[in-house]
Amino acid sequence: MNKKIQKLAYILVIAVAIVSIATNVFAEITPGNLVGKDPDSTQIVDVGQNIIGILRTVGVVLSVIVLIILGIKYMMGSAEEKSEYKKTFIPYIVGAALIFAASVFAEAIYGFFNGMNGAK
Repeated sequence: MNKKIQKLAYILVIAVAIVSIATNVFAEITPGNLVGKDPDSTQIVDVGQNIIGILRTVGVVLSVIVLIILGIKYMMGSAEEKSEYKKTFIPYIVGAALIFAASVFAEAIYGFFNGMNGAK
């Protein structure tokens, strides 16, 4: 890639990051407008929890299947193939950690805001 295009891409990414950070959000979070007051809000929470549960389950199943496939290929491969599979394990581990951490962070955020609802 051309150096000028690369520098332009970096500048564009930095500019977008600065603009997205500097935008105003006109929202007010108070304990009164969080979950618990409106019966429809409990339905939204239930749907969100179901979606998070499904995503977590699918993520765990897929990560285990991919780990099994990579393990079998590693055991059956030659020395060169084993070194290539070792290189693919690092992105796999990072991806699996992100899948598990995303659901944990989502539940933590929900617990935080649900805790704000109880504290009056």
